[in-house]
Amino acid sequence: MPATDTQDHARLWELIKDTRFGMFTHRHADDGLLHSHPLTTQNRSVDEDATLYFFVPRDGVIAGQLPHDDVVNVAYANPDDDSYVSVAGRAALVDNEALKRALFNSAAKAWFPDGADDPNLGLLAVRIESAEFWDVTESKVTQLLKIAKAALTGDGRPQLGEHRKVEGG
Repeated sequence: MPATDTQDHARLWELIKDTRFGMFTHRHADDGLLHSHPLTTQNRSVDEDATLYFFVPRDGVIAGQLPHDDVVNVAYANPDDDSYVSVAGRAALVDNEALKRALFNSAAKAWFPDGADDPNLGLLAVRIESAEFWDVTESKVTQLLKIAKAALTGDGRPQLGEHRKVEGG
């Protein structure tokens, strides 16, 4: 993998890891429409397979829809830091008791009171196939000045930070 790919993958994870919730979007089999759910990313580092992990109820909507369509998106927004991430991938429930135990935490216990052994605890894996991130590094004042200048001069879109596309894991 070229150095820029490695750097882009590392930057992608840096933007994801500090964002508490991701909006998980899937297509609903009943109406074909997109549905989104806030989920908490459980892993604290991205694994070698570029997979994100979430806890979901086995008897819930997400688990019920995966057999019909496993193509998903997870969007992260951190407006305080002006960073945004969109991850496209494929999702599956995985049976990995050791990983469930390793990822389980006290916050998850609110939804799964029997802990990592809760029979309704599903481990949702989203394998990243592609992603994009936007990371605005300028101050709010600089952003406003660049936007105003572009609007007044018509010299094109203002460059407010970094936008990258990252392929695969």
